Amino acid sequence: MKVYIVEHAIGSFAYDEQGKLIDFVLSSKDLGKVVDSLLDNEKGIPLPTTIELIQKIKPEEVVVENEAEIPNLQQLGVKASYEIHNLGSRIFRESLPKIAIETKFASSENDLYSFLYEVSFEYTRRKLRTAASKRDLLAIQAIRAIDDIDKTINLFSERLREWYSIHFPELNKLVEDHELYASIVSKFGHRDEITNTGLDEIGVNKDLSTKILDASKKSIGADITDVDIRSIKMLSDTILELFRIRSELTDYVESVMKEVAPNVTALVGPTLGARLLSLAGSLEDLAKMPASTIQVLGAEKALFRALRKGGKPPKHGVIFQYPAIHTSPRWQRGKIARALAAKLAIAARIDAFSGRFIGDKLNEELKKRIEEIKTKYAQPPPRKPQEQKRKEEERKGKKGGREKRKGRR
Repeated sequence: MKVYIVEHAIGSFAYDEQGKLIDFVLSSKDLGKVVDSLLDNEKGIPLPTTIELIQKIKPEEVVVENEAEIPNLQQLGVKASYEIHNLGSRIFRESLPKIAIETKFASSENDLYSFLYEVSFEYTRRKLRTAASKRDLLAIQAIRAIDDIDKTINLFSERLREWYSIHFPELNKLVEDHELYASIVSKFGHRDEITNTGLDEIGVNKDLSTKILDASKKSIGADITDVDIRSIKMLSDTILELFRIRSELTDYVESVMKEVAPNVTALVGPTLGARLLSLAGSLEDLAKMPASTIQVLGAEKALFRALRKGGKPPKHGVIFQYPAIHTSPRWQRGKIARALAAKLAIAARIDAFSGRFIGDKLNEELKKRIEEIKTKYAQPPPRKPQEQKRKEEERKGKKGGREKRKGRR
């Protein structure tokens, strides 16, 4: 006998091939047990009511909607198959309130919908709690915070340089590093108070110290009061505090990444690894991506522009920050990016689904491949004839355009 089994929060229901309800087993009204069963069913474990129903009616073949539970059903000694939106499920869903009342699971439609609302609410709450407990999300938020801090530091530093240049304009060109510039402003304030010993304490080398001291004595900047310098120092102190927070967050990202994605971290480091997770959405999402997608993560605008206008697609996205890519000649970058993306795809899948550490092995293989690329493609490739022809045509077109314009005059 072939039966269609419908699994629902209110129980399991068996229909024959003519669409007639043969038998059923109702769920308890304990929310915790019902939600636990539904969550287990997602992983392929049949509902307890389904097992009880099969043992009760002993069918030869059952048809369900969840493919994942087929192996577990076969272990019960019945032939099992799946068919989404099958005959039984269509009939059941068309008359759910009527069936719930007739089987005495609910006394009224309001009673049924109230129960289903509570089940849905608890189910969603547990799913959210499970998703929020993933530690890769912490690394993603931390790296996004670092990016925000970088933007803020750049914005504040530009303002500080403009502001302090009223008093000491020469310092702007002498010191390019934002942190060192803010340190000098916070430590000394007035340019007349800058000393060689003080500069040495904050890590300024001797050559630069001499230049700064000379410039401070010959500065063309305006004199400002203690009240003015106090306000400027508030801004420079804030910038230094942001640098301190950034440093702590970087250490935090490193510790979390080593825990949740050790293989990815071994390949590209914690910061770039966290950026890849951030762009993908999560470690699991990154693990599901093919290497070709990982290669251009972060270059979506360039990719879609190339697809829309027919230009060359980008060869790399955020993985351009990998030292072996951005320090290599342009004709080697695409090949190195492809090799790195392939190893990242393997590393992400192992981190997400296995947990084994093979980062050192992957790193070694990647470095070997990079050496091969650098040896095999040491010279730039010759230009293609079609490309040369296109450039010649472009030049002719421009020349023709100028001649036409001259002719109009």
